[in-house]
Amino acid sequence: MALAVAVAITGVTVASGGPRERPARASVTGAAEFRLPYLADDDVRSLTFDAYAAPFSRPIPGLPGTGGLPTDARGTVKVSHYSAREHITYTAEGTVDCLVTAPGSASLTAVITKVSPGGPHWLGERMGFSVYDGGTDERGRASGDRVGYSWDDTVNWTTGTPRHEDAVNSCMAPAPFAPVTEGGYRVRHADLPNWPTN
Repeated sequence: MALAVAVAITGVTVASGGPRERPARASVTGAAEFRLPYLADDDVRSLTFDAYAAPFSRPIPGLPGTGGLPTDARGTVKVSHYSAREHITYTAEGTVDCLVTAPGSASLTAVITKVSPGGPHWLGERMGFSVYDGGTDERGRASGDRVGYSWDDTVNWTTGTPRHEDAVNSCMAPAPFAPVTEGGYRVRHADLPNWPTN
C-alpha cells in the first residue's frame, strides 16, 4: 500500500523594510494534502516535512578530509494515506539524510524508521521527495505548491510489475508532480557550502 506525505518548506527571511537576507542553512517545513493528477479516487494523501540542512554531519568511511557531504541534513518526514476503499489510514515516518534547494524548490531523502500496521514494507528504505513552494499561502484558497515522491504508484509506475526496481540514492526524487489541495510548504533556500580545505 503506497503512502502519501505532507511537506512544509520555510521561505527566505525578509528583514523589516530591508532587502532579502540569505539564510545560512536551507530548510523545508510544512504539511499539505495533495491530489494525484493521473488518478481519480477518494483517498486522502498528505506529507509533512521538518527538514534542515546539516552539512558535513554524516561521516562517510573512505571519504578523506570531510565529516560527510555538503548535502547532509537532519529532520523528519511523515507520510499519511487514508484509503477510502479500506477505511484505514496508513502512516510512515522517516529520518532525513539529504537536502538540496533552489529558490522555491527542494529535493530531499529520508530513511523510513516507522510504518503503521498493514503499511508497505519500507522499513530501512530511502525514499525521495520534492517540493515546489509556489509563494504565500492564503487561507481558504488552493495553494500553488506541489510535491513529488519516489515510490510506486507515482510517475514511476510500471504496469505489470509488483515493485519499481530502481534504488533511490541521496537527494534523488522526481519533479513535484502533485498539486497541493490543502495546507502548504515553505522552502528556505541556501547554497551548498564549500568543501573544507583542510
